[in-house]
Amino acid sequence: MKALQEIIKVGRAAAGGFALAAAATIGFAPSSHAADTYDINVVMPLTGGAAFVGQGQKDALSALEEEVNKTGGIHGAKLHFVFHDEQTSPQVAVQLTTQLLTAKPAVILGSSLVGECLAMAPLMANGPVQYCLSPAIHPKPGSWTFSTSASSVDQIAAVMRYYRLKGWTKIATLMTTDASGQDGDRSVDEILNRPEFKGAMTKVIGEHFNPTDVSVAAQIARIKESGAQALIAWVTGAPAATVFKGMVQGGLDIPVAPTSGNQTFAAMAQWESFLPKQLIMASAMFPPHPSSVKLDPRMDKAQHAMYAILAEHHLKADNMVATSWDAGLIVVAGLRKLGPKATAAQLKDFIDNLTDFAGVDGVYDFKKYPQRGLGPESSIVTTYDAKAKEWVWISKSGGEPLKK
Repeated sequence: MKALQEIIKVGRAAAGGFALAAAATIGFAPSSHAADTYDINVVMPLTGGAAFVGQGQKDALSALEEEVNKTGGIHGAKLHFVFHDEQTSPQVAVQLTTQLLTAKPAVILGSSLVGECLAMAPLMANGPVQYCLSPAIHPKPGSWTFSTSASSVDQIAAVMRYYRLKGWTKIATLMTTDASGQDGDRSVDEILNRPEFKGAMTKVIGEHFNPTDVSVAAQIARIKESGAQALIAWVTGAPAATVFKGMVQGGLDIPVAPTSGNQTFAAMAQWESFLPKQLIMASAMFPPHPSSVKLDPRMDKAQHAMYAILAEHHLKADNMVATSWDAGLIVVAGLRKLGPKATAAQLKDFIDNLTDFAGVDGVYDFKKYPQRGLGPESSIVTTYDAKAKEWVWISKSGGEPLKK
């Protein structure tokens, strides 16, 4: 599709002016691949508790792979994403990464999950490029690890701004005890101390549960008694279903915001009978937007190119697509600029210096926002319309409620 090809060309041109001198001093070589293919290894959960995340991202990357190859591949070599199942296990993710590093690839995508990305990152502390397909890790500037989509911190801030401006200033939190929940706890506490929120919002109660727990009845009862006006339950997958069921069973009818990892059509269909009435979904900017919202025209172009490609594969844009699509576009743009023999150092340098790159989640500037390319303006708040089966924008960029 010409639109996709033009988007990638823009990324190549935007980064074309910087030097690649570091390439001569770094020892990582390109991926091992046949002359007519360029393999990119992707470590993701294709089985286990987070399989819905990995499968959704796999479908998106497979659609992107086909389109890239229609438009010339990587200097004539066919792009091929090679998927490796880490079974929703940090230990397996480490084992797979260790094996893959023996071939000295330029880049590894993955994992899709916080814990697995964090477990993999130390193995790539000196290269190759790791592009984590979760927005909930926060790599140090200058590191070899990059994180996809709008930051989980910025997404929580957008939700809290939405809550505050709606008058829901007494909030409760319900977090899992794993890495994702810990990230949520840290983020909420940090945001509450910002001048905008300090004194204006209060966390009246903070509750926790194990990701494998099948009931949160006691926690829901305490939250109900606390007088909280809104809830942040920064949980994904089965734990989110546990929270939603607990709210229904406990008669807790307040706005609830889980992670954007639940922003999938498969999850909404599976949970339709017990979805909260006031479901608040943190989101990056990929969903179709109302006419009252004006985006950078290049973003609109990137989004509609993605929608068209997905439609050819009978797919629709959800969070699993968004968290893998732009990462794939950026890596492909780098490889098309540098060629299939690009070293890890060259690819890292390309991404580190990439600016003004329009993706589906925002206009990327890795100089301004190292390791991610996106800032607070790339987070919005949505809800789910079960009848129309679509995500609906309910805020402006950053979380301010849209006027009805």
